[in-house]
Amino acid sequence: MHNRRHAQTGQRVSLNTHRWWRDAVIYQVYVRSFLDSTGDGIGDLAGVRAGMPYLKKLGVDGIWLSPFYPSPQHDHGYDVADYCDVDPLFGDLAEFDLLMTDARRLGVKVLLDIVPNHCSSEHPWFREALAAEPGSAARARFHFADGRGPDGAEPPNNWHAMFGGSAWSRVTEADGRPGQWYLHMFTSEQPDLNWRNPEVGAHFDQVLRFWLDRGVDGFRIDVAAGLFKHPGLPDSPDPEADARTRDSVNPLAWNRPEVHDVWRHWRSVCEEYAARDGRERLLVGEVSVPTAREHADYVRPDELHQAFFFDLLGAPWAADAFRKVISEAMQDIAGTGSTVTWVLNNHDQVRTVTRYGESGTEGSGLGAARARAAALLMLALPGAAYIYQGEELGLPEVVDLPDDVLTDPIFRRTGSRARIRDGCRVPLPWSGHASPFGFTSGAEGAKPWLPQPAYFAEYATDRALADTRSFWHLYRDGLQLRAGLPQLGEGALRWLDAPPGILAFVRGDGLVCAVNFGTAPTPAPVAGTPLLSSGPCPAGVLPGSTAAWWISDCTNP
Repeated sequence: MHNRRHAQTGQRVSLNTHRWWRDAVIYQVYVRSFLDSTGDGIGDLAGVRAGMPYLKKLGVDGIWLSPFYPSPQHDHGYDVADYCDVDPLFGDLAEFDLLMTDARRLGVKVLLDIVPNHCSSEHPWFREALAAEPGSAARARFHFADGRGPDGAEPPNNWHAMFGGSAWSRVTEADGRPGQWYLHMFTSEQPDLNWRNPEVGAHFDQVLRFWLDRGVDGFRIDVAAGLFKHPGLPDSPDPEADARTRDSVNPLAWNRPEVHDVWRHWRSVCEEYAARDGRERLLVGEVSVPTAREHADYVRPDELHQAFFFDLLGAPWAADAFRKVISEAMQDIAGTGSTVTWVLNNHDQVRTVTRYGESGTEGSGLGAARARAAALLMLALPGAAYIYQGEELGLPEVVDLPDDVLTDPIFRRTGSRARIRDGCRVPLPWSGHASPFGFTSGAEGAKPWLPQPAYFAEYATDRALADTRSFWHLYRDGLQLRAGLPQLGEGALRWLDAPPGILAFVRGDGLVCAVNFGTAPTPAPVAGTPLLSSGPCPAGVLPGSTAAWWISDCTNP
């Protein structure tokens, strides 16, 4: 049994909240781009508070907040200098507590983004390490090593950072001589922590408890397949694989077996809190591993509750590809007793409308139609779903940001625009006909931290709410219908026979979802007018690039 909303009234029906996460729909708030309350052009926690009623109206169960901790912002907060405070850019702890109060009043769960693989080069521990001697306890919290070659002038191994360049940087010792090297799998401003040192695990115990004591409902764990490195730090047979794929490919640096002991311990901490008040806390991991079977290892009953299933996000727009990844997830991940955590986008990916477009251009009609269909497909799948901010508006990727405004460290390190992430992070448009589109409350002429294109006017929230044909209403209607279905987290699915290019399944509760991945209309798999469709869908027909839901009695093989 679960905590549900009544399908007609939208009111919360309290049945059993202990397993709320199994079918939750969580909205990812990229704080600096959500809503600015101070006029400095950067979103903040007060802006999140102001936008909370909007999210409640949309119908999500909770929010995941991107890092708002003190940070020099070399990687927009994923370089954390203090894990137990709020950066003045975003507010303070008092503002965070007000946000939590509002969330409780509205019945919205709050997840924080925690970054345990690495910290900021301005973290007190790393500053202490730089001032300390080689071999010191301070340096043992990180991966410091002597260089290779006659003067130690070459890095300790051949690993490359995921964001480009060497994964090692050399320090200058206190006496002014070139010294040891330290490991950073992303940027030099993000030194990797050494999780073989017990001080590191003990520190993060304190961090978890600090925020759990403030009432948070759980954590999204950054780089959850990271933390441990091969103890010998040997050379990699393919040192550029991480940078080439921008993924955690190097088996010497990622997905080490020791990491599972950390998640078992973190799960025990969450269960300790749940035992006190009956309110289960969630751990959801950013887990990027080669197969669904390896993914399943992270969501065993005593480890993470959930882990993002990125294979759906990465699948090409084709019925066979979607069916394959969905089948693997349902078999391997749901087989652990967890539920699959579906995701179509996040702050690191090209926006769905653009990604599904015929030529990759922003806002194409085909890309929008496919993105709408994919949204209904995701919301129909058994399990949980995460929605990146702006997807509910149908925002396209901003593909033409000038070089001088780009802030992504990938661009800074490589000079290449090929994989930059700024285009999906442009601040949201809320209202009006010109930038800043209500994003900032500053004086006339106030500028968002990334420029918003003029065409954002047609995607503004106020227009979306007023237009019943908008992406926003599609998401809202899908969430309302989903909330009234009885087997969101627990239900299985059965594939239905369908012609090539059509994906159709029925769940145990009788919900049928079908998607036409082609462009030509085909006969619908169920008679009658659908409950909901991503585009015009007359009875008996499933148009191209369209998804639809029906309730049917075809639940038996």
